[in-house]
Amino acid sequence: MAQLPPLDFQAFVERKRKERAGGGPETTGHEYAYGSDRQTRLAFERMKPVELAVAASVRLFKQLGKSQLLGSAVKVSDRQFPRIHTLARRAADKLQIPTPTVYIVNSPNINAATYGTNDESFIMVHSALVDHYADDELLTVLGHECGHIHNSHVVYLTALYYLTQMASVFMRWIVEPAVLVLRAWSRRAEITCDRASMLCCGDEQVAHRALSKIALGSHKLYQEFNIDAFLEQYEEGNEGIGKYMEVFASHPWLPKRILAMRVFGKSALFRHSAGLGETGLRMEDVDERVRALLKGDA
Repeated sequence: MAQLPPLDFQAFVERKRKERAGGGPETTGHEYAYGSDRQTRLAFERMKPVELAVAASVRLFKQLGKSQLLGSAVKVSDRQFPRIHTLARRAADKLQIPTPTVYIVNSPNINAATYGTNDESFIMVHSALVDHYADDELLTVLGHECGHIHNSHVVYLTALYYLTQMASVFMRWIVEPAVLVLRAWSRRAEITCDRASMLCCGDEQVAHRALSKIALGSHKLYQEFNIDAFLEQYEEGNEGIGKYMEVFASHPWLPKRILAMRVFGKSALFRHSAGLGETGLRMEDVDERVRALLKGDA
């Protein structure tokens, strides 16, 4: 069995403290980020299971991971799928980060993901998503993934990926503490990046539509989809013990995410960015409402 590389988390922490270009919590331009996401990331450095997991994952990625993940992917560029490359550049420009490297992966699942390190991160877009999404919807997806890069989420997403894979190899109780903590953070990080997607496309309805397509996955059903009826499922799912199963998920339930996006759509920050006016909710008020929503109190 392959041995895990030696851990040097202190060196990783020191590098993290010096980083700014990747968009850490200390840099500017992150007013849209969900406060609970920022607070959790700042707390990670004091949590030993997460410290070890992140340090090991960074080393594993550099030694093995990139080759494994990208072995059959196709790199996007101005010569290869220039339309997608242009959309990625638009999203990156909106968030003021360098244009990320994007790869297309042959997969029937409507999905995208971001992996790597803060120094070397990349976005993987599944081919099915490109088939199902119009350009404005694909822009929201790329904006969401750019949000992960902008907010220095990438090493934690990579750690969660590796820990989930290792859970089937090592005894689950060894990795489960870090997995549960990272999943709880990941649910908060998705709220941040859903906001990034809205800022990048500038259209709340497009962002809602793009997210709802994940639930359907059928061209024949998109035109008949009733988003209000879909959101009523949140109330149904908020009853009984079943609602606590979300603690094992890396993403909030889709109805919750759309409801949280609707709250952000009322913010002064989004309305100004989308050219809808200068008035709206303060981000502190947005976060308070979203926090209650995620806890099931709203």
